[in-house]
Amino acid sequence: MANSVITKSLKELLLDYLKKHRKADLLTTYFFFLEKKYHIEPVLFIREKTIYQSKAELLKTLEEAGKLWRETEIKIQVGTQSVNEATKKIYICPFTGKVFGDNTHPNPQDAIYDWVSKCPENTERVDGMKVKRFFVSEDPEVIKNYIQKRREPITKIVFSSGVTGKLFGSKKAVIDDFKKNQLKEMELVDVPSQNRFKIEDHFMEFIQEHLDDTKISAFVDAMAKEDAFKTHVERWVEENQ
Repeated sequence: MANSVITKSLKELLLDYLKKHRKADLLTTYFFFLEKKYHIEPVLFIREKTIYQSKAELLKTLEEAGKLWRETEIKIQVGTQSVNEATKKIYICPFTGKVFGDNTHPNPQDAIYDWVSKCPENTERVDGMKVKRFFVSEDPEVIKNYIQKRREPITKIVFSSGVTGKLFGSKKAVIDDFKKNQLKEMELVDVPSQNRFKIEDHFMEFIQEHLDDTKISAFVDAMAKEDAFKTHVERWVEENQ
């Protein structure tokens, strides 16, 4: 019976746990045993105020329900036009042809002054200073020559969080953000006694099933058959008399 309940690996884990927690009571030790035997890692899903059995269980549930992430498309506009059909006046650098439009730049005249004063191809100087010479045109025909067709937008697949709505470049990034900002780890021993959060139904069934007196007694009997645990078992018996 003892070998079927407490395996060699579980025995080593319990020995280490009781070495660090010499005064651990029966239920605390029993819950530790359950955590290790059934790989329970309780987490609180903060937004839903619900405790789940593990991160993996929660992620699986949300993904199957389509609530963890959604695949979507976004369009990325490449480049901006310096001149378009609505431009009425342009300022042109005579050295490079760079142009600023009156409707595409908040301060086109200041921008052209600044540009030609620093333009690497402007070699004209007056008193050692670069000249600030540029052209201005309001002629629709001239302006039309500077209108360049914009490149087609790029379509990219991204993933939106089903919890926050934020966009991410990959599913992994969605999940990493979810784990970091939406989950809080808990210990199993703290779950049954808390009353602030809901316990997920299947997890609640697991807890109720294993809080059965018969199963706790079987755990104590198995521990009692191991010499290394006898002192602890005797203490638990005394505490519960």
